[in-house]
Amino acid sequence: MLEVEDLHQYYGGSHILRGVGFTARAGEVTVVLGRNGVGKTTLLKSLMGLVPIRSGSVKLAGQPITGSTPFERARLGVGFVPQGREIFGRLTVEENLRMGLASKPGSATIPAELYELFPVLKQMLGRRGGDLSGGQQQQLAIARALAAGPRLLILDEPTEGIQPSIIKDIGRVIRKLADRGSMAILLVEQYYDFAAELADQYLVMERGAVVQRGRGQDMHADGVKARMSI
Repeated sequence: MLEVEDLHQYYGGSHILRGVGFTARAGEVTVVLGRNGVGKTTLLKSLMGLVPIRSGSVKLAGQPITGSTPFERARLGVGFVPQGREIFGRLTVEENLRMGLASKPGSATIPAELYELFPVLKQMLGRRGGDLSGGQQQQLAIARALAAGPRLLILDEPTEGIQPSIIKDIGRVIRKLADRGSMAILLVEQYYDFAAELADQYLVMERGAVVQRGRGQDMHADGVKARMSI
């Protein structure tokens, strides 16, 4: 679903991404791990077209999107849940969900399935997004990204600042979405246990480069947790 090849990105004179390349397959959760400052968020912003890449290529389902704008990528089926959620605090839950339909015709309706995945949202449709708890806002951010039916869902540290019970709920939703087989999920995460539970394949980044990769089931044997704690 996603093919990334030899991606390089600079901020000023700093070389942030150094030849990053990987594939993310439909029906799988691809987890990107690494400590703060290794380039994970820059990688995701590059994939979304929020920052221009210096060189390399990005393809979605075989179609080059390297030069596409963020809204064009959204129309092509890329959903993005940014770090910090970035919901619209003054809009209601329902209005936030409708924002996820911005790339669809005006007659498009909010998919009922979103309320099945996140039942709490149906109870709070008229409440302002800014009045929700952190965990509820994260569920709203994910539901907003899912509203348009993406083929690729990108999540940037969805467990950050979230209570354990909601982390489990989010994990169940991610696994359910992947198991359907039609969507690829790219998950950037620092919480090792959450990542290890969901990963079908993993990548470890250091200093802007992928330094280790493998299957999720091998993360423990590969010493990924120890590497994360160094």
